[in-house]
Amino acid sequence: MSEKEYYNVADIFGENVFNDAVMQERLPKKVYKKLHEVMEEGRELDLETADVIAHEMKEWAIEKGATHYTHWFQPLTGVTAEKHDSFITSPMPNGKVLMSFSGKELIKGEPDASSFPSGGLRATFEARGYTAWDCTSPAFVRQDAAGATLCIPTAFCSYTGEALDQKTPLLRSMEAINEQALRLLRLFGNTTSKKVTPSVGPEQEYFLVDKQKYLQRKDLIFTGRTLFGAMPPKGQEMDDHYFGAIRERVAAYMRDVNKELWKLGVSAKTQHNEVAPAQHELAPIYAECNVAVDHNQLTMETLKKVAGRHGLRCLLHEKPFAGVNGSGKHNNWSITTDDGINLLDPGATPHENIQFLLVLTCILKAIDEHAALLRASAADVGNDHRLGANEAPPAILSVYLGEQLGDVLSQLISTGTATHSLSGEKLETGVKTLPDFLKDATDRNRTSPFAFTGNKFEFRMVGSKASIAQPNIVLNTIVAEAFSDACDILEKADDFELAVHDLIKTYANEHQRVVFNGNGYSDEWVDEAERRGLPNIKSMVDAIPAYTAPESVAAFEKFNVFTKKELESRVEIEYETYAKTINIEARAMIDIAGKQIIPAVIKYTANLAGSINSVKAACADADVSAQAELLKESSSLLAEAKAALTKLAEVTEAGSAMEEGRDQAVYYRDVVKGAMDALRAPVDKLEMIVDKELWPMPSYGDLIFEV
Repeated sequence: MSEKEYYNVADIFGENVFNDAVMQERLPKKVYKKLHEVMEEGRELDLETADVIAHEMKEWAIEKGATHYTHWFQPLTGVTAEKHDSFITSPMPNGKVLMSFSGKELIKGEPDASSFPSGGLRATFEARGYTAWDCTSPAFVRQDAAGATLCIPTAFCSYTGEALDQKTPLLRSMEAINEQALRLLRLFGNTTSKKVTPSVGPEQEYFLVDKQKYLQRKDLIFTGRTLFGAMPPKGQEMDDHYFGAIRERVAAYMRDVNKELWKLGVSAKTQHNEVAPAQHELAPIYAECNVAVDHNQLTMETLKKVAGRHGLRCLLHEKPFAGVNGSGKHNNWSITTDDGINLLDPGATPHENIQFLLVLTCILKAIDEHAALLRASAADVGNDHRLGANEAPPAILSVYLGEQLGDVLSQLISTGTATHSLSGEKLETGVKTLPDFLKDATDRNRTSPFAFTGNKFEFRMVGSKASIAQPNIVLNTIVAEAFSDACDILEKADDFELAVHDLIKTYANEHQRVVFNGNGYSDEWVDEAERRGLPNIKSMVDAIPAYTAPESVAAFEKFNVFTKKELESRVEIEYETYAKTINIEARAMIDIAGKQIIPAVIKYTANLAGSINSVKAACADADVSAQAELLKESSSLLAEAKAALTKLAEVTEAGSAMEEGRDQAVYYRDVVKGAMDALRAPVDKLEMIVDKELWPMPSYGDLIFEV
């Protein structure tokens, strides 16, 4: 590493962000104050103020080398979108151009909305859509091969006002939980907190593979996962990759990722090797929910972009390799006031913390009543490979509280009152030179989909490539509803102290079924969950209807997060996404098997048959039984693969001809996926027989052990 490559993190952090410090320095005091009023109180920004902000933002961006600006938004594709406009205006008489950026251009853009998923909200000929500046998420300059671009985080809606993006409903849900949490706080005498914000810290898992090997795998190129592949002799059995020493090539990559993210104000903090070979994790410090969602999108984009510089490819698919652990994205969620009160902090004696116990039991109520909806929020085609596979949480929504809170809840259920809290003990190491530890009052449970971890809940179902917007939209909304229900009761109570104790006891009793502190991977829990009446939704296709269930529509419409029409559109998009994804995977398998694998096996069997004939010609009495057995086995598997390929082509063509919607998605899940599995089985066996030199693509071992 040259001397010039050293840098101070504090010096570069946020250097490409038009953050509060930059605004305070560059904006007139009156403009800065007015912008903060808009951000904090939700007022509309007047055009005169916007013009000043836009000018200073443009000047700052040009100093960073920017020539273009873009409204950076998050349509329902799962990735971000942008249209670049330069700062230049019409040429002047002297042949020069002016560089300008107006408040109108800052506040609103008009990209073509017709080609983004809309679920029927927009017809193709109804092309106009609007992007609106989200001033609560700071603008930033992104530097890449295109130069420097000023990126302005925006919401995206249709010409008629329906949300066509992830940000709009997210902001609506944040307003809902803010309003209802403040109602609750006022009941407890808090008159100083002015705002309550959900905070999120998403842990991002990913795989790295060599770029040249990646380019030899059409399945990775087209689908992001391996559609064929036999397991190598060693997988993750020895657990030696987890938290192991980071390889030099990967460490250099991580260093560049961190540098890029820090410049963008993303507080990347923790990095380590994950369980599977070639798998890693990156986690940030918590940020306000809206900013955390934007930052996670930036993180995924940066992970992919930087990989190319190091001759690598970053795989964000939830299950790129069958047989080893896939990747998730743990969504750590809490709610905090503007004056620093974490509503999920139980304190040293949670049994005495009545406000916390009400918040906790309200959350249990929310999870219990909307378990299917929360499960749907983590639904993704790739995630179906993970959930319930003993490497990720089961598809059953349950809440882990741990020993301390579990004991408090048991007291509330059995006696109506909690009189004590379990405390941590001293853990003696038995080594004089090592300090003793203060043992926590509760353990962690990595098999739980929704686990309490000190002062937050960790929603562990989310898939690695998914936007975290949808899970947080749902969490914010259902908890806001639970808070609202509680406040409706308590605000009418004559005796608040008695009423709040009764309500906590009622919620604890009515929703205790969702609490489970045991092994979520066990078959016994599946049976127990069924007895409790908890839903076990294993497929994305079966999870989707939860969005338009009556209780979901009622909750979303109550807080203006989604209209029924917007929910119906998202259901349509989800079904289409599922069918299209499986269709692409099936067509990729057909292409790879027909053009690469079967020709390679034919060549192998022809060589083997020729070898047998040559040996017999040279020595009539030679023993060629081993070669003959290999020829018979490979020919049999070849015939099986060819028949499976023909069948897959037939069912895929039939699926493509179906009308889009639930029936098509069900067909792809039940018929096409089964045909895909039937083709993969003989091909993976053939990989273990055919010469490596003849096999047309790098193996699992090549991909996950040679980075």
